[in-house]
Amino acid sequence: MDNSQLAIRIKELRSQKGMSQEFLAEESGLSLRTIQRVEKGESNPTGDSLKRLANALNITPDDLLDWAIREDKKYLTYLNLSALTFLFFPLLGILIPFMIWTAKRGKIKNIDKLGKDLINYQITWTILLFLILVLLLAISRTGLIESITLSTFFIVIALLYLINVISIWVNTIRISNEKNVVYSPQIRFLK
Repeated sequence: MDNSQLAIRIKELRSQKGMSQEFLAEESGLSLRTIQRVEKGESNPTGDSLKRLANALNITPDDLLDWAIREDKKYLTYLNLSALTFLFFPLLGILIPFMIWTAKRGKIKNIDKLGKDLINYQITWTILLFLILVLLLAISRTGLIESITLSTFFIVIALLYLINVISIWVNTIRISNEKNVVYSPQIRFLK
């Protein structure tokens, strides 16, 4: 956040709470001149000054700095498409979106829902993939079903991968059309 945005934010909050600059200076323990310079964007407050201003305004320092939840379809799209990293290794489809989601969590409109749904879906998909692999290997080892061949393994795995890719692309289109994402089935690991 640059000085002008911080200056506007402090002035707005002070006005909303019905405080004068003098009262804010008194409550925060800062000089009137410091308050005036901060509100004009002439100076950037130190960490201690930000804490004092936040306390005097009865908010957290984070509320003072990150006050605008904005819309960013590009970032949501980027987050959603990052799940395609599962194509390289299944766990990457969980880890990469998780890191991208946590970097902007709470700062972009609809990112929390998308992040949770996407990660829950990828965790569910990865568990399902490994369970099916173990099941197919177990069945083939026991000799109960002789007809399970290597091609059956590849067909089942290919179908699972195809379903995941289609889900990601469909939801990318939904994001661009400003519709809610739909990732199903999913176990709700993140609530």
